[in-house]
Amino acid sequence: MEGANTKALFLDRDGTINVDYGYVYQPEKFVFTDGLFDFCRKAQDAGYAIVVITNQSGIVRGYYTEDDYRRLTDWMCAEFERRGVRILDVLHCPLLDGPDRKPEPGLFIKARDRHGIDMAASISIGDKQRDVEAGQRAGVGRNLLYEGDWKALQHIFEPE
Repeated sequence: MEGANTKALFLDRDGTINVDYGYVYQPEKFVFTDGLFDFCRKAQDAGYAIVVITNQSGIVRGYYTEDDYRRLTDWMCAEFERRGVRILDVLHCPLLDGPDRKPEPGLFIKARDRHGIDMAASISIGDKQRDVEAGQRAGVGRNLLYEGDWKALQHIFEPE
């Protein structure tokens, strides 16, 4: 547990961290979005722990396995680390419905409880309205829609 005052930057994966080509599960097909690492380093410098929250229905649909997902996740986290960014946790929902599938807030709540995250001081960013809605339902203080430009969001870490 990080501590009760941990603030997090919650990031969606497909379409936010990486270009969404549809059910991406292989490193050679995983393309990071431009400017992501600079943005994440800025978040870390501002005291945010980075947590990835992702729906992964490709598992239950049979497009790839849980092991495929885990291998890609390990690779992704190592790539972040190589670029000076530490991922605190990655939570996923392989199902088509249920309390953990966005727009439901379940994975956010699990991250909060696991790491002592101050939700009101945290930020959530995703490329779909369901990402924004899940963060709102979980009590995340700022919920933003990623529209392809990390530089347009960097102001959120500047002092007011």
